[in-house]
Formats: sequence, C-alpha cells, structure tokens
Amino acid sequence: MQLLRPWLAVLICVLTLFSTAPSAQTPQPLPGTAQTVSTAPDYDAWRSFAQNAEQVLDQRALDNEALDELRAELVTFRARFLSAQDANHSRIANLREQIAALGPPPEEGASEAAEIAERRTELAEQLTELQAPGIAAQEAFRRADGLIRQVDTIRRERDAEALLSLSPSPVNPVNWVVAADAIWGRTFTFLTQVIGATEDPARMREFRSNLPVSLALLVFGFFILWRGRRWIEGFVSNLLDDSASRRNKRLLARLMSLAQIIVPVTGLMALIYALRLTSLFGDIGSEMASRIVTGGIAYFVARWAGGQIFQHRDSRSAPLQLPAARRREGRFWANLIGLALGLHAMLVAFVPREDYSDAVNAVIVFPVTAFSGLVLFRIGMLLNQHNTQDPPERIDTGFFDRMVPILGKIVMAVGIGAPVFAAIGYVRAAEALLFPTIVSLGLIVVLLFLMQVEEDVYAVVTDADDAQTDTALVPSLINFALVLASLPVFALIWGARPSELLEFWQVFSAGFSIGETRISPTNIISFLIIFAIGYTITRIIQGALETSLLPKTTIDKGGQKAIISGTGYIGIFVAALVAISTAGIDLSGLAIVAGALSVGIGFGLQNIVSNFISGLILLIERPVAEGDWIEVGSTMGTVRSISVRSTVIETFDRTDVIVPNADLISGTVTNWTRYNSQGRIIIPVGVAYGSDTRKVARILQEIAENEPLALLDPSPQVHFVDFGADSLDFEVRMILSDVGFGLSVRTELRHQIAERFKEEGIEIPFAQRDIWLRNPEALRGEPPAAPQQQPAEGKTAERTKMRYNEIDSDAGGDSGGDDPDGSR
Repeated sequence: MQLLRPWLAVLICVLTLFSTAPSAQTPQPLPGTAQTVSTAPDYDAWRSFAQNAEQVLDQRALDNEALDELRAELVTFRARFLSAQDANHSRIANLREQIAALGPPPEEGASEAAEIAERRTELAEQLTELQAPGIAAQEAFRRADGLIRQVDTIRRERDAEALLSLSPSPVNPVNWVVAADAIWGRTFTFLTQVIGATEDPARMREFRSNLPVSLALLVFGFFILWRGRRWIEGFVSNLLDDSASRRNKRLLARLMSLAQIIVPVTGLMALIYALRLTSLFGDIGSEMASRIVTGGIAYFVARWAGGQIFQHRDSRSAPLQLPAARRREGRFWANLIGLALGLHAMLVAFVPREDYSDAVNAVIVFPVTAFSGLVLFRIGMLLNQHNTQDPPERIDTGFFDRMVPILGKIVMAVGIGAPVFAAIGYVRAAEALLFPTIVSLGLIVVLLFLMQVEEDVYAVVTDADDAQTDTALVPSLINFALVLASLPVFALIWGARPSELLEFWQVFSAGFSIGETRISPTNIISFLIIFAIGYTITRIIQGALETSLLPKTTIDKGGQKAIISGTGYIGIFVAALVAISTAGIDLSGLAIVAGALSVGIGFGLQNIVSNFISGLILLIERPVAEGDWIEVGSTMGTVRSISVRSTVIETFDRTDVIVPNADLISGTVTNWTRYNSQGRIIIPVGVAYGSDTRKVARILQEIAENEPLALLDPSPQVHFVDFGADSLDFEVRMILSDVGFGLSVRTELRHQIAERFKEEGIEIPFAQRDIWLRNPEALRGEPPAAPQQQPAEGKTAERTKMRYNEIDSDAGGDSGGDDPDGSR
C-alpha cells in the first residue's frame, strides 16, 4: 500500500488537470445551425454624441461634476467599441485560411482557372464585409479615447489651478476678524436652531417620548467609552504575558486589538444616536453629529495604529526598534494626530467652505494644519531614529529597516512644509500635502498589521517558528500581493478618481496585443494555474520514480539520476505547452517574434544553448556520472551534480568548481572511476651506483606483493628503467583495487622501501655539485688585490674550491604527469 500512494497522487492530479482545464478551442457551429451574433454599437448615436461632446469641451463650459458625467459616458462607449473590435474574429481567420488554400494570386499578365478566380473574388468580398465592423469599432474607439484624454486634461488643469490658488494669508490679523465673525454667526445660528426646537411643542413631545431610550444609550455609550478600552487593553496584555502557545495567543492578541477601534466607536455611535433622538440640535447639529462619528473613528484608528507601530513591550519582531521612552512618546503623538484629524473634520462641517470666503476658510483651517504639521514632524523624528539603538546587535538590516528612516525624513519635510505653505496662503496645497501623508502613514500601519497577522496564521498552520516564518516563501508572496493590492488605495488617497482607476483596470483586463495575439491577465492567470498543476504532477512523478520504482531496478545511481532529471525536463516542457494551449494563447502569431529571438539566441546566447545541449548529452550518454573521479584540464575531483548548464566538481581541497557542460563534451576528460575503481600507481626509486640490482629488484618486488590493495592479476612489477645521472633508476608498478587510496599506498610503500634499504645497506644517492668562485674576496667585502708581475711560466691562477651537497627533492619522488595523486 505504501508503494501505491505516490502513483495514486499522480493519478488524482492528472484527473484534476483534465477535469478543470477549459477547452483550448471553441467549437465552431455546424453549417445550418443558428449562431448568436452580438449587437453592434449604434454608430449614428455615437457620432451625434461625440460631436456634441467636442463642442462643449472646446467651449470649456461644463463644471467638474458635468465633466465627470461626460467622462463616464465616454468610457462606456469606449468599452463597447473595444469589445466590438474582435467581432467576426474567428470567421475572418477562417476566410484567410481559405484564401491561402487557393494559393498565391496570379502574377500580372498570368491567369488562373475561372472557378478558382471566382471563388477568390467571392472570399475577398466576404472578408472585406466581415472586417468592416472591426475597422469602424477601431475608429470609434480612437475617437472616444481622444475625448477622454481631453476631459482628463481639463480636469488636471482645473485641479492644478485650484491647488495653486493663493488665498489670503491666515497669519494676517486683518483676516482674523472676518473668521471670528463667521464662527460667531455660525454659532448663533446653531443656538437659534436649538432654542427654536425647544420651543416647538412637536419636537418636545418627540423628545419626551424618546427620552428613556436616549438616556439608556447615553449611559451605555459613556460606560463603553470609559471602561471598554481598558478591558480590551488588559485582555490583550494578559494574552501576551502567558508564554504557553505563544504563536496562537499572539495571533489572537493581534485580532483582539481591533476591538480597541470597534468598542469605543460603538460607544460613540450610541452617544450620537442618543443625541439625535432628542431632535433638539437642528440641521447644524445633525451634520456635526455625523462628523463627530467620523472624527471619533479617525481618533481611535490613530490610537490603535500608534499602539501597533510603537508597541508597549520590547520585541525584536516589532516594526520599530526604539527605546521604551521613545515608543511612549510615539503613542502620545499618534493620539494627537488622531485628535487633529477629528478636529479638522468637525471644523469643515461646522463652517462649510462653500458658504464662506477664502480668508475665513484659511484662518479656520490654519491652526489645525499647523498643529498637525508639528505632530507629523515629531513622528518623523521618531521614524528617523528607528534601529539606531545597539547597532552591534542588528548589523543585518533589511529593506524595511533602510526605508523607515527615509520615510521619516519625508514626513519631517511634509510636517514643516505644509504649515509654511498654509501661512503663505496656499491652503489647498497644504491640505493636499499634509492630510494624505497622515492617511498614508495609517495605511502603511494597516499593511504591517495584515502582514503580521498573515505570518502568524502561517506559523500556526505550519507549526513553524519565527526564524522559519521569516525565511519562508509563501508569506513573502502574500505580503507582496498585499502591497500590490494597496496601490489603488494609495492612489485614491492622493487624489486619483475612482473612474480613472476603473478605466485603468479595464485597459489592464483587456491585455495587450503582440501581432494578432492578445494576451490578457485572464490568460496569464490560467497559464500560471495550469502550469503549476503540471509542475506539481511532474514533481510527484519524479518523487515516485526516485523512491518507489527506480531503487528496485538494476540501473546504477547515475542512470537513475539521469532518468529523474529527464522526466523533470519533459514534464515541465509538456506542462508549459498544455498551459499555453489551455490559456488560449495562439503561438502562430508570434512566429516573427520567435524568428527574431532565434537570431538573438544564435549570437548572444550560443554559449548557454551549447551548455544546455551538452547537459542533455551528458544525461543521455552518461560518460560522466555523479560520484565519478574525473580530471578536466587542470581540475581534478569528484562529480557532485550535473545540471543542464553546468557540472559541479568537488576537488580534493573540498572546493566546488563549476565546469560548463560544453567543456565536458568538447574537451578531454579523464574518468578514473567510471566503470570501476581500479587504477595503476607508479613509484620511482633510485639507488647508488655499485648496488646489486638483482637484490634491489627482489626487495622491491617483495614489498609490492605484500601490499593488501594491490591486485594479484596482474601482479605488481618492478622494472629497471634507466641509468640516471646520479642513480640507478627503478619503477614499482601495481594496480590497486581502489585508486582512491593511491596517495596513502604510495606513502606507506616509501616508508617500507626506506626501512628495507637501510637494513640491507643499500644507499639511496643524492646529487652532488662542484661550484668554483672566480672572485671570493668580493663575497667577503675585501678590495680586489693589486695585480703582480710574474713570469709567464711561473704564473698560477689563484682559485678557491668550495664544495657543498644539494639534495634533489625530486630524486626518488613521484612523476607528476603520469599518475595523479588523489585521495577520498
């Protein structure tokens, strides 16, 4: 039963692949059957609409809201035209194949059969008629796309003009009086509405009827706001204190931390609903109540985010590595940034922008802008201090650790620049810079929280520790997907319109065209899914072959590795073909691109292709297998692995040498252990002149025959090879049963030879040299002697004879070129 499990898994995966894969081709309708035809766009209505749109855009008479409505209609038209471009696509392809089947048209002056010419003309007319809707759709698509770009240009110009508009300076005391009058007038209106509601009998009856519910909601809301947050923080702290089942409790603590937002917001909503039930606060009070909820959500989210990024406890897995005092300061500033967001939301609701002048709006918003900039600057300073404590403990910094200080500097610059812009009078630009930065920081905290939750879930499911989770691939891929998914949210925060994102998604979903082949994200996802299934099946088959089938055969280990590797390459190739076919990608349209790539491969990738083909030859012919002792050029060692591009050889120095496969095929390779481990060794021996050569040969023969690793057939041999300059030269030759022990056998035989020669009185000579010096006084540092006149017949040359003995280290040693030393 254990042997059947891998093959059952393979069968299940194959059935899953063929049952879930969609058909690669869409069946064509039979002749005479009904065929559904999509409704073509109304081009007359489109031309009229486009003409009117061009006129109003040229006049620039529409406001922003009307421009957005016009753009939405244009996007709808463009989507219809895009889908209509592929009309009759399959029928057009069939007609082109039919025309190609008739052969090339006759050259000028030539003729062809009448029935073929008539049929060619008929097919050409049908082709022209079928291509007309697609051509019209392409023209209409280009016109709609141009109008959309014109609308976007107008909106961008207006937005830029609004951002760069200069308002009265809020630091000018003249504007303070106007702002104070506006606030007092608004307050007076609010109080008038409240007093009027109290004097209205109907409102008072409604107030008295809703009073019990209002009181109950008020008590509930105050109680939740007073005690709820402490309960949640205490519960989370208790979870983190207990070390048992640490991963499970850490995950539960992270999820329960969201209650720090949900619970107080619930209490706040209960309070606001209780106030609304009184019906005493009028229109301004109702608008303020809704903005109080918005401000409360901003405050509690900022408070929660501060607790997540500036954690209460020291932890090496915390996002920011800061001292406890700095983390406490960070939580304080996070609370203040939430308070600033709430105040801004309530001020904008209490004093609507459209009802008051630019001077009033600038003065009212400036205090909140300056306060928010100060808080943001302090938060940026804390971010800039990340990972600066105890640097010896955290030498290895990752991408996040390097980006946090950069983000801190950007935040500090925004915290300074936004209030300065607002003080000058660029209030809209300051708000467009300051508040999106704050919201973006909150979104980054949410991303980090989701990543931590995802990693905790992975650790709980796989029972992995923190080190394994940090190096796992699956959490990294999910984190990358979360970052990609957050990009549209960042775009919305910084002013992108939802219609623009929707349009981008439509264009992205439509894909791109290469020749006549259109590739869309759907095709890519289908390809990846089918290829992943095929790849999994291939790996399962390889595992089954390696553990169940091949070990029971007589194939050697190298052959088994070759079969497993070949199965993997074939399986991956087949999986790629099935995935391409299933995804509906037509490779025939990429013939020209493939031809261009083949030229590039021929010139730029010829070495890689050569190594790949050589790797396949090595796996098929197997002149070299894993575990063989080989010599390639100056490299000698044991083959550790063979891939399609290169072969790894481990030398006797325990270093890995990567050799391209082309060198193993085109070069000379010495394989010492391919078919057996036997090998010959040669030991040169020199004795002094005058020694008994027969006796020397007999002694060497005895020593060689006593070696246990030497083969008896053929037996060891001793040869008297030469009369050397200083010695009589002998060679001991023998074949070892395992040549891997050649070096140790040589060493032992040399010891035995030296001991026997000493016992038998046989001398091993060494080279002698006579050196004559012409001027020995120069070596002693003496001045040269004065020349003396002597009779010619009595002249004698003064010479000094020095004699010393030089031991030739190579005498009696191994010959390096005939027999390599190696040991395993």
